[in-house]
Amino acid sequence: MSLTLRIFIALIAGLVVGALLPAGIGKPLLPISDAIGNLWLQALQMTIIPLIAGLLFTGIAQSVGQAGGGKVAARALMAFLALLIFSAGWSMLFVPLLLDWWPAPAQAAASIIMDSASLEAGADVAANQAALKVDLGKWLLSLVPANIFDSLAKGDMLPVVTFIALFALAATRLDDGRRTSLVGLFDAVKDAMLVLVGWIFVIAPLGVFALAVSVGIKAGLGAFGLLGHYISVLVSVQVGLILLIYPLAVIFGRVGPLAFARAVLPAQAVAVSTQSSIASLPAIVDGAERLGLPEATTRVVLPLAVSIFRITSPCANIAVVLYVGHLHGMDHTALAFLGALLASLVAAVSTGGLPGSITFLAACVPIANAMGVPIGVLPVLLAVELVPDVFRTLGNVTADLAVTAILSRDRDR
Repeated sequence: MSLTLRIFIALIAGLVVGALLPAGIGKPLLPISDAIGNLWLQALQMTIIPLIAGLLFTGIAQSVGQAGGGKVAARALMAFLALLIFSAGWSMLFVPLLLDWWPAPAQAAASIIMDSASLEAGADVAANQAALKVDLGKWLLSLVPANIFDSLAKGDMLPVVTFIALFALAATRLDDGRRTSLVGLFDAVKDAMLVLVGWIFVIAPLGVFALAVSVGIKAGLGAFGLLGHYISVLVSVQVGLILLIYPLAVIFGRVGPLAFARAVLPAQAVAVSTQSSIASLPAIVDGAERLGLPEATTRVVLPLAVSIFRITSPCANIAVVLYVGHLHGMDHTALAFLGALLASLVAAVSTGGLPGSITFLAACVPIANAMGVPIGVLPVLLAVELVPDVFRTLGNVTADLAVTAILSRDRDR
């Protein structure tokens, strides 16, 4: 049985147990289940910054090296960046409108965020965002840490990301020996954190069960309706993004709509059945051949795309954080959205190749940090990622073929 399925079963079991417990048992049990669940959550949190540092440093070093391999690779990286920004922008536009039109069940949402620590964090966030509205200069200054160790201690993700990104770019200018040593160090940090995360995820079903019991005690059976609403929102924003990819391929890639749909369909079938972009690569290559895309482009772009380009990452991860913010009744400023954009781009290019459960938290926590959104609900949402993850992969393979077509638009010249 896969870890994802075990976590999902633990979620369902915890919600049912918590909802069915008599009040006389549930209320005294709540502090215990909260403590167990939050202990597991804090164990995960302690790995996030070193994991992101290792992933980002090695990811930038690798991407710069690949970009140096030729003009096609450099153009591909620029196209990836543009499409990732498009993905983030779509989520920022669509999700707030959808939640305004179809809000989360109010009673269940209020029950889930009853935790006083979360409410206190939310109050601090509201105060911080009010300050950001009137002080753009202070927000810009916060992007560059005056003391990186102070930012690390406070868990301020954006200045840490800025430092690591600049540090990685500076390292690419060193001689091969010293650059390789630095990359090896950060790669070792990343691998050690992944081992530690693997140990923590051994008890993930227990942690999620405890958190779910707490949610069940607070929200009752209404928690199932809330999670169904969350899944619907997350699937809707991703389906919308997938549908937008088709006209992008047609307009900028100069391919026929039916031809593109037929070419990408086999890769989509593999993606749905395997939930793996890499496993879909042969089918994507076959689709590129059907469209008559030049081999000189596909042999460079497709391996790069499958390795580092995940168009649904900013869209879905921002949607997750916006949904959590919605549960807490938060209104986000333009600066909060800008912070989310930067954090989502970093997550999109640095978390590739990780197991889905680790990717979810490693990507969503920095975005939540940038937007000031409490993260206590994230492990519960992680447990139902089984369904939205199918659409993540579906969108990624569709975009892989679309971006290859776009970068081949001058093939007839």
